[in-house]
Amino acid sequence: MTAIKHALQRDIFTPNDERLLSIVNVCKAGKKKKNCFLCATVTTERPVQVKVVKVKKSDKGDFYKRQQTWELRDLTEVDAKDASKENPEFDLHFEKVYRWLASSTAEKNSFISCIWKLNQRYLRKKVEFVNVSAQLLEESVPSDESQSVAGVDEDALDDYQELNTREEQDIESMMEMCEYAISNAEGFAEQLSKELQVLDGANIQSIMASEKQVNILMQLLDESLSEVDTIEGKLSSYEEMLQSVKEQMDQISQSNRLIQISNTNNGKLLNEIQFLVNYMDLSKGHIRALQDGDLTSPKGIEACINASEALLQCMNVALRPGHEKLMAVKQQQLLFADLRDTFARRLTNHLNNVFVHQGHDQSSTLSQHTTELTLPKHSPLHRDLLRYSKLMEWLKNTHREKYEGLSRTYVDYMSRLYEREIKDFFEVAKIKMAGTTKEAKGKFATLPRKESALKQDTESLHGSSGKLTGSTSSLNKLTVQGSNSRRSQSSSLLDMGNMSASDLDVADRTKFDKIFEQVLSELEPLCLAEQDFISKFFKLQQHPTVTPPLAQPETEESDGGVVSRVPAQAEHRHSFSSEKDMVRLMMNKIFQSIETELNSLIALGDKIDSFNSLYMLVKMSHHVWTAENVDPASYLSTTLGNVLVTVKRNFDKCISGQIRQMEEVKISKKSKVGILPFVTGFEEFAELAETIFRNAERRGDLDKAYVKLIRAVFMNVEKVASESQKTPRDVVMMENFHHIFSTLSRLKISCLDAERREAKHKYTDHLQSYVINSLGQPLEKLNHFFEGVEARVAQGVREEEVSYQLAFNKQELRKVIKEYPGKEVKKGLDNLYKKVDKHLCEEESLLQVVWHSMQDEFIRQYKHFEDLIGRCYPGSGITMEFTIQDMLEYFSSIAQSH
Repeated sequence: MTAIKHALQRDIFTPNDERLLSIVNVCKAGKKKKNCFLCATVTTERPVQVKVVKVKKSDKGDFYKRQQTWELRDLTEVDAKDASKENPEFDLHFEKVYRWLASSTAEKNSFISCIWKLNQRYLRKKVEFVNVSAQLLEESVPSDESQSVAGVDEDALDDYQELNTREEQDIESMMEMCEYAISNAEGFAEQLSKELQVLDGANIQSIMASEKQVNILMQLLDESLSEVDTIEGKLSSYEEMLQSVKEQMDQISQSNRLIQISNTNNGKLLNEIQFLVNYMDLSKGHIRALQDGDLTSPKGIEACINASEALLQCMNVALRPGHEKLMAVKQQQLLFADLRDTFARRLTNHLNNVFVHQGHDQSSTLSQHTTELTLPKHSPLHRDLLRYSKLMEWLKNTHREKYEGLSRTYVDYMSRLYEREIKDFFEVAKIKMAGTTKEAKGKFATLPRKESALKQDTESLHGSSGKLTGSTSSLNKLTVQGSNSRRSQSSSLLDMGNMSASDLDVADRTKFDKIFEQVLSELEPLCLAEQDFISKFFKLQQHPTVTPPLAQPETEESDGGVVSRVPAQAEHRHSFSSEKDMVRLMMNKIFQSIETELNSLIALGDKIDSFNSLYMLVKMSHHVWTAENVDPASYLSTTLGNVLVTVKRNFDKCISGQIRQMEEVKISKKSKVGILPFVTGFEEFAELAETIFRNAERRGDLDKAYVKLIRAVFMNVEKVASESQKTPRDVVMMENFHHIFSTLSRLKISCLDAERREAKHKYTDHLQSYVINSLGQPLEKLNHFFEGVEARVAQGVREEEVSYQLAFNKQELRKVIKEYPGKEVKKGLDNLYKKVDKHLCEEESLLQVVWHSMQDEFIRQYKHFEDLIGRCYPGSGITMEFTIQDMLEYFSSIAQSH
């Protein structure tokens, strides 16, 4: 191995200025043995570069060549596989992992040891060694800088020291003085050795010659030491003097420090005292106001408000750590608590007395409103109590129990007061609705029969407006689009003709409209004013969440809707999600009778006249819409919304009752039918409803009712027409659907456009059917004859051969034609006109329309007969006994004569 190492150094590394430090014979692990050498080298030039070189022996000769080179700084890890057992395998981690198998474990250990030394010296321990025994690394540590590496005689790892310029000049001068310095190096070295010995001897002699000077120097040193001892003595005395001064200065410094601490503590104490005096001292005037202040006069109330606010500030002051342990602070806190309780008790008692006294004064004025449809105003009570609103806020923040108790007292007392007032108010309203005489009974449930009366009724709609929300409707500007052809007398949709126009009292309907509007207009500002007062007086609009004053809210149920209530768990939680819930709960308690009384009033109005539900639906819808615009979650909006459900239910019952009465209608068997009562009733209902609901918010409800009513009218018209014995079915259908079509065309109800077209179609079809059936009678035999001719042609007989049929020959035709001379035809048409006049009613004025249609149909039949004679009897010269001009004269003269 030594020979190979020298050969590699000579042939490969020396030409590249490199020195070979270690070598190991290896092959790749797991493959056929292709031996190569891994060499650890360093460059001879600075800076030193450390490399690992893979060398392989050439296959064609006995020389070596480089195969691959790695920089040692690229090596990241050396894995010896096993630190405890001998294993020739090891891995080198460069850009990838190289796995090697050494020829012996000793060579592997020697190579890894060399790599470790190079890592320690040049790479600052950058490479990581894995599975390498610690003993191997310890043995690899050099004992001195001259230790050799891997058996090398010279330590290749020592630092190379380059000669400086002066050393080079000295060597050159020495070599110039010796002529054989280059030719005979050994002689030059021997000469230098001799000169060195001479210099050493001279040095020794010089040292021996200087003994006298040394003795003198020693004597001087002794004298110096004595002087030093003297100086040290003086310094010791000085130090003792300074020590006494230092102790005095320390005492002065300590005194100054204590004085400074005392001043600092005094300043802090003064700040604390000033803080407590400034924030926890209540003036005597405030104390007197809290204990004995006048709660009746404005000046006394203002003083109590200022005192309560000052007390609240003192109680809520943020004490610093340790303040609560001070006896003075504890005494002040006890004083504040006592003043708070005393003033809270005085304030609660006073406000309770105010509630009672103000309530008695308010009750004494109830008698003034017993005959008028107005509610007592509570603005004086609210104005007096609002002076205490800031004190209520103080009570709310300091004494929650008394605040809640006071709130309950107010709610309980005001609920009884409002219950009496509202009950009396609605009693007056009911009396005014029902009237004071018995004659008013039985005059309801009818529609106005005269146009002027209908206009008067319309003008009364929404005549009074709410004082708080302004005009409640624009319906008071509407007018009725009347028809000149409207009948002066007819039955309503409810009584189906059982009452005459003289029995109707339009004033009753007008009176109900005004009373109902007055009721709503009085209730609306009352509820809004009370809700506004509760919010301001009880301070329920400052924070998002508060504890309610009512510990046990009552759940209420009402017909026609669900009023939002607090869940049952709230009785134990005593809290609500928002202040609006609390205000609504107090309003529900105070005005718990409003919804019941409104429902009772609505039931009375519906009992008096079911058509009153139209007025109530429009008015109630408008007031609900107005309340929701002010506050969708307010008590007024919720209550009116529930009542609106009841009104809507009554409206639906009214429509259902009308439909039921349509189905139960009976007609006379001895007289002609004419326009059915419920058809005329629907016309009048639609006119009134259009007037009431024009521009109303609940137009959709009316449109749905229209559809239900018109379908019921159509169905029952057909039913009556089928059951009619006196009047032909086509006449009943024609007249009634013509009346329906005229009504819908005049009123222009958009949701009934399809029904209007259907009514026109039915009217046209039945008019045509009636005309055709009636015209068969004046020329009956002629019609039968030509029907037989058309039947033969239809059976396959040629038209020119029909005249050869025995029953339809020319003689038979002439015989039939002679039976209908012009005089007979005119007579038959005259009888037909009388019969048609007998069938038709006068109200619709359809006689001329029907007669003109019969004329057109008669002319069509005449032309048809002439055409059949020309086709089936050609060249016969047979014609009718009268001409078209004769027919026109017949129809005209008959119409004029009647």
